[in-house]
Amino acid sequence: MLLREFFIDQIDEKQIWARKGKTVVRKYRCTTGQRQNRIVAKPQQCFAPIDIKKRANLKKTRARLAGRMARKARKTKRTNPASLMLKNLNKRR
Repeated sequence: MLLREFFIDQIDEKQIWARKGKTVVRKYRCTTGQRQNRIVAKPQQCFAPIDIKKRANLKKTRARLAGRMARKARKTKRTNPASLMLKNLNKRR
């Protein structure tokens, strides 16, 4: 057992709102751990080991499709009702 597992309850990850498809759900922004500043579904994921194969695969995909992904994300954030709601929900925090 690792020392950080004893203190998981005391680590205060920031709660935020995020999109899951067209719905809005509660998620957490990691303040510590290997996934610092990332948005995760559960606070325990901040300390989970990194899957090197997935990380390398996403790096290749981003190199190929970064422009296309950025355009699609920009359009989604402008038009998806859940995305528009998120702007206001997270702004208040």
